[in-house]
Amino acid sequence: TVGTSGVSLSSYRHQSSEAEREYHNMGNLLKVLTCTDLEQEPNFFLDFENAQPTEAEREIWEEVDVVLKDAKAILDELQAYKGAGPDIREAIQNPNDEALQEKAWAAVVPLVGKLKKFYEFSQRLEAALHSLLGALTSETYSDPTQHLEREQALARQFAEILHFTLRFDELKMTNPAIQNDFSYYRRTLSRMRINNVPAEGENEVNNELANRISLFYADATPMLKTLSDGTTKFVSENKNLPIENTTDCLSTMASVCKVMLETPEYRSRFTSEDTVSFCLRVMVGVIILYDYVHPVGAFAKSSKIDMKGCIKVLKDQPPNSVEGLLNALRYTTKHLNDESTNKTIKSMLQ
Repeated sequence: TVGTSGVSLSSYRHQSSEAEREYHNMGNLLKVLTCTDLEQEPNFFLDFENAQPTEAEREIWEEVDVVLKDAKAILDELQAYKGAGPDIREAIQNPNDEALQEKAWAAVVPLVGKLKKFYEFSQRLEAALHSLLGALTSETYSDPTQHLEREQALARQFAEILHFTLRFDELKMTNPAIQNDFSYYRRTLSRMRINNVPAEGENEVNNELANRISLFYADATPMLKTLSDGTTKFVSENKNLPIENTTDCLSTMASVCKVMLETPEYRSRFTSEDTVSFCLRVMVGVIILYDYVHPVGAFAKSSKIDMKGCIKVLKDQPPNSVEGLLNALRYTTKHLNDESTNKTIKSMLQ
């Protein structure tokens, strides 16, 4: 049998086993076959389950790991966030009942503490993203495929940031209590100021911070906005770095996820079914990020992402498992509804 670029599979296997030995020594796993043709998709197994940092990656890996260690707790807290809806309603309906006003305020203040914590985490996440982009787009390797292949532990962390981001925004989008609680807090606080009432919750969030937090939650997908703004900022701060270094890193990551999901040999290596949904979410996250950062976006003819292929992979999954991700492509991308977007892609997402 002959492989996609006309080389026999037995010689692939030979290259592959040689390469596996070579990369195993570097602590990097599973180089599956070498890319010779630039048009060919990057074809290697990115080990999202087990990639460990090499010495060269360790410093940045450890810096980012500190942030990622807190990500799960943030998601758990957000998932458990119930809001102070009933107390707020009671207080608004009975404006002269002092006890109800105090009860609502007492319920809202600790919740605002949580919302502030989530917001501050977004700032830490953006800083971590900066560090990772710095490493994955540097001139150390000649192209993004080499970066992702040889810095698998950093690529895995980048994927974990994207996975967290989409999950956070999914939870936030389905929880209207967040914005209701925060706006009640701000209204009550300004009323207290006018009446010169000391507010013990005020030291939590001063006015300037409240403005920033308010803007953060006003966005439908606040974490994604943080990441796309952060990536755009990274590009503009690194004038000496061609923008392609960043956008190619993103498009390569999307391709790697797509290829792993549609290739049975790769997919069978995932030890957990969760890795499939992780891969899908990362692919969608990186597409959205590319769409924001790339001048013409992910849907244009000149885009380096095979959008039809990516959407097909999503549609090949059990339907109830990917509806949220398809909606993310429908409603949180920037360029889908541009004139220049291919009609087929639009109809695939209808």
